Amino acid sequence: MKNELDYQAMLKIAIEEAREGLAEGGIPIGAALFDERGNLLGRGHNRRIQENDPSVHGETDAFRKAGRQRNYRNTIMVTTLAPCWYCSGLVRQFNIGTVVVGESVNFQGGAEWLRENGVKVIDLISPECIEMLGDYIKQNPEIWNEDIGEE
Repeated sequence: MKNELDYQAMLKIAIEEAREGLAEGGIPIGAALFDERGNLLGRGHNRRIQENDPSVHGETDAFRKAGRQRNYRNTIMVTTLAPCWYCSGLVRQFNIGTVVVGESVNFQGGAEWLRENGVKVIDLISPECIEMLGDYIKQNPEIWNEDIGEE
C-alpha cells in the first residue's frame, strides 16, 4: 500500500499551508500529518510570528490539529522544509515512522539524525518549496536568522 501513496499530492497540502502562513505575514513553512493510507489527519503552518509563540511550528501545528492518535508509527509527516531539531524531536518522541520533506536546501535541520534513528525520510527536492522559502529568506534575513537561532 505504501508504494501507492502520492507524496507529491500530500506535499501540495503542506504547500497550501505554507502559502497561507506567508499571506498572514509569517514564515512560509507548512505541514500535514497523514495516516498510512494517505488520509489527512491534520494540517498546519508556522505561526510563530503571527501568534508571537515560538512553539507553533508547521509540524507541531499539524500534529496538534490531528488530535490524539492511538499510534503514530504508521503516520506520515509531510513538511515543506526539513524539520528543525524541535520538530525532529516531536517525530522521535511520538515515533512517527515517515517524514516527507519538500526541501532541505535552505535548511537541513534534523533530517539526517532522523534517518540515523530509523525514521524513513523522503526528500522530494521540490523546486516550489526551495524557491518559496529561499525568496522569503532573501527578503527577510533578520527574521529568518532570529527564527532559526543564528547570530
